[in-house]
Amino acid sequence: MSVRRVMPVIQSNAVEESREFYELLGFEEVMDHGWIVTFASPSTPAAQISFMTSDKTAPVTPDVSVEVDDVDAAYAAVRDSGAEIVHDLRDEDWGVRRFFVRDPNGRVINVLSHR
Repeated sequence: MSVRRVMPVIQSNAVEESREFYELLGFEEVMDHGWIVTFASPSTPAAQISFMTSDKTAPVTPDVSVEVDDVDAAYAAVRDSGAEIVHDLRDEDWGVRRFFVRDPNGRVINVLSHR
């Protein structure tokens, strides 16, 4: 299993203001689902940041997203370790397979792969 990207997720009700601010820093909007908006660097597309009002299908808003090449392997490893699964592995309507796990610092990590 390998990591493809790591992206901070900031819970926010100031999405429009964030859009304006991060565009000043050179980011471009690459995704907007209404409840989550993601911005990326045009020159380094894996450099991303997301702003989320609240998660559409999960009980909590994650702090970080980690995209991996094999989310099923990641889920098995995390589950077998005894870590707290916050949101069980599932396929989402917007094209990702994901789960949430709580890290040793209490942060909620959204682990995903694109389908």
